[in-house]
Amino acid sequence: MFLCGRGIADITGEAADTGMLGYGKSRQRSDGIHLRLRSRAFVIADPASRRRVLLVVNDLPMVFDNVCRAVLDRLRHEYGTLYTEHNTMITATHTHSGPGGYSHHRLYHSNTGGFRPKTFEAIVDGMTEAVVRAHGDLSPAALTLSHGELRDASANRSKVAFDNNPAADRQWFPDGVDPQTTLLRIERAGRPLGAINWFGVHNTSMTNANTLISGDNKGYAAYHWERLVAGVDYLDRRPDDFVAAFAQTNAGDLTPNLDLRPGQGPSSDETENTRIIGLRQYEAAARLMTAPGSVLDGGVDHRLTHVDLGAAVVRPEFTGDGHEHRTGAPVGGAAALAGSQEDGPAFRGFHEGRNPLWDTVSRTLYRRNPRLRDVQAPKALVVGGLRGHYVARNAPIQLLRIGQLYLLGIPAEVTVVAGLRLRRTVASIVGAELADVLVVGYSNGYLHYVTTPEEYDTQQYEGGSTLFGRWTLPALQQVAGQLAEAMRDGRPVRYGDEGPDLTGQERLARPQIPYDRTPADHAFGDVVVEPRSRYRPGDLVTAIFVAAYPNNDLRRNGTYLEVQRRIADGWETVADDGDWSTTFRWRRTRTAQLAVVTWTVPADAAGEYRIRHHGKAHQQVLRPYSGTSRLFTIGSEGGRHAEQTASRSATP
Repeated sequence: MFLCGRGIADITGEAADTGMLGYGKSRQRSDGIHLRLRSRAFVIADPASRRRVLLVVNDLPMVFDNVCRAVLDRLRHEYGTLYTEHNTMITATHTHSGPGGYSHHRLYHSNTGGFRPKTFEAIVDGMTEAVVRAHGDLSPAALTLSHGELRDASANRSKVAFDNNPAADRQWFPDGVDPQTTLLRIERAGRPLGAINWFGVHNTSMTNANTLISGDNKGYAAYHWERLVAGVDYLDRRPDDFVAAFAQTNAGDLTPNLDLRPGQGPSSDETENTRIIGLRQYEAAARLMTAPGSVLDGGVDHRLTHVDLGAAVVRPEFTGDGHEHRTGAPVGGAAALAGSQEDGPAFRGFHEGRNPLWDTVSRTLYRRNPRLRDVQAPKALVVGGLRGHYVARNAPIQLLRIGQLYLLGIPAEVTVVAGLRLRRTVASIVGAELADVLVVGYSNGYLHYVTTPEEYDTQQYEGGSTLFGRWTLPALQQVAGQLAEAMRDGRPVRYGDEGPDLTGQERLARPQIPYDRTPADHAFGDVVVEPRSRYRPGDLVTAIFVAAYPNNDLRRNGTYLEVQRRIADGWETVADDGDWSTTFRWRRTRTAQLAVVTWTVPADAAGEYRIRHHGKAHQQVLRPYSGTSRLFTIGSEGGRHAEQTASRSATP
């Protein structure tokens, strides 16, 4: 028996006019919300040894070292040494539809204009709040581990690279994908209260044309389970609410776009694809909730070290060629600038594979510098001299144990075969079943990609984005082996070389904040486009309000909109801006700002409804306002409740 606590909180950043992180496209700037982003925290403690681990799974593009530092600093003030970087794993789902600007490393500010304190604070506040809730929820629980397969939610987007691996590795994944889906079930007195699912697939069902904040397919999977199945009310949370996290594993070369084109597969609608791929992950996880599984025992343990991936010496037993090699300073390749053609092409003029001009230049550099050649060849060198304030180079590598489950935290995007080799390294040392050892990518920082040396040689997008060169994976295997040996033998590990704290060295964004004003004869919250008087289930309801700048108040743990139904004694809220059935979109015109609210009517909706919009406007000071549409009626039609099962009380 363990002690376990669960917590969830809102981490949605700036909904308006902020560059979105992931695709790096200048035109992809947030202008509203489809699904709010959430942090889900789980504390798992062993009463006998008094050891504990903390897992924090976040609907974010990446987590960066500055975010981890800030969260741990707040936890230290609250709990002393109870939660530290050694026993805390902070990981991202890697949605590409979240606002950026929250890293201290400048490479990730290409479309944000610099560091965005509001988004950073929203993320850190929300993560901390989720942990505080999980800590307060700590009580006896049974943990059960189950494994299954999910084969229709991912495709290998880099088969040229995958096929360059040895046959023994390729045979492990006949379809080129890692189908393993793993579930950690949390129960109290036989009642399920939470779950953590690990499955590798890029969170890129939404394309680089999307400008609404979204947790993408993994965000939908969690939303579906929590809100639609378990009836969780995100705005009026109860202590016994179900919390479901959908975390990443080795997703580096796995796309959800099954037709191998952005936004294509299973359908030609990117929003519907998000729902379908998310639903498939939920359904696979839900099946494991009733599978027998293995009840975990044996306590918890943790190890952490840091390695400078810009200067790691890799021993011959890990390099595979009988020679010692080194990693090198980070360099981006031409293939990295090409982007992934299956998820989102990047810059014109660059290609995966061969880039004749850059290949020729690089061969000349390699002839003059054999050490550089050993580290980076055959990469076509394009972006060099990436100093510490541009990208990180010191990697926190972490190994957590929860009973029979081992989680290897890697701050990078790991391909399926690279993940397999890391898992084998740990499993062979600790004596675990391979299925019980998981690589948890996107954890505790971000250092781009990790491929096998064989995949690296083909210089597809993932290889071009393996910044530290051909020997990156062997270096990480070497470190993973050290952590596993230390955990097996019950001894500490060297702390290693932590990266520099860049706090105070940020280049702040200077956004052009629009002046809050209203058109003549209007006030904030006035409705300029009313809904029709009648709708049917499946219809799209639209209301447009005079609005202020949404970034005045991010409404964290709140909402910019409510869909309300008339009841006997007033109104009840049936949807908000965290629901799949709604969208909130900000528009700026010459004379005003507008809030465009849409709601897709559920199959079982009937009665009188209204839509409300909330915000704050700068009028010397920030003043709250609200607006309410006219009533509209939905005709009663039979059908199964599709997208709303929970409701909330609201004042008349």
